[in-house]
This record gives sequence, structure tokens and C-alpha cells, in this order.
Amino acid sequence: MLEGMKKNNLNIIDSDSGSVMHGLKKSDEGFNKFGEVYFSSIKENSIRGWKLHNKMTLNLMVPIGRVLFCFFDDRDSSFTKNEFYKILLSRDPYIRLTVPPRIWFGFKGIGKSDNIICNVSDIIHDPNEIIRKDLNKINIDWSNE
Repeated sequence: MLEGMKKNNLNIIDSDSGSVMHGLKKSDEGFNKFGEVYFSSIKENSIRGWKLHNKMTLNLMVPIGRVLFCFFDDRDSSFTKNEFYKILLSRDPYIRLTVPPRIWFGFKGIGKSDNIICNVSDIIHDPNEIIRKDLNKINIDWSNE
């Protein structure tokens, strides 16, 4: 994992009529402050990237489907500078991944039907704090192995 990232196991409470899936409490490690919650969907084999948030901390969960996330650290002061980290997020295992600002990321839909990403961020979306790169500018193998 890259410097500053945190992975937390989350609870799912199943019942005959459905499930309750925990996300983030203000007492949880990884919670900074509340900005907004948003959901993104991605189709199977579609890839989005690369994006870097200068200010936003991400708290990523995938309650529906399977999504491969790829991260690249080019922060000068980081002990994981120039390293990659790949992780498959889904309901099983159900985890929350906290990503600090200034880490490049992209993601690929792996599930055959809907793939839903939930992000609980610590700031409201601001297009001026985002940097984007074309997918081919950071070279990584997008296979989920």
C-alpha cells in the first residue's frame, strides 16, 4: 500500500430481507471531515484515469460489483515514491480504502453488471483541485491478477 493509504474492513449485516452495509462513521480511522458523498458507476472493462486530487481525501467503497483501482505515487516526499498499488474492491471482501491527496488513481470495471463506487470525501467537489492525465501517460497492467 502507498504511504498514507488505509484499508479498513467493513461490516455487512445480512438478513432475510436484505443487508445493511456500513460505510464510514466520524469515529472511524480515515475520517477527517465531511465534504460530500457521491456514487460513480463504471461498466465492465471500462477504464477511467488518471486523476489526482490536490486537496481531497477519498474514502472508497464498492457495495455493488467489482472495481479494480490502480494508484501511483509520484509525491517527492513520499517513501513510496514511484510505486504502484492495485486493489480490487467489492462486497467480498467489503472494505473502505482511504486515499490521501496527491496520489494518482484510475479504475476499471470488473463486474459483469453494475459496478458502483461510493466515495465519502472530506471536501465538496472542486474541479480546480483536480489534475488529469491521459490513460497512456502512466503505464500499468490493468489486468486484475
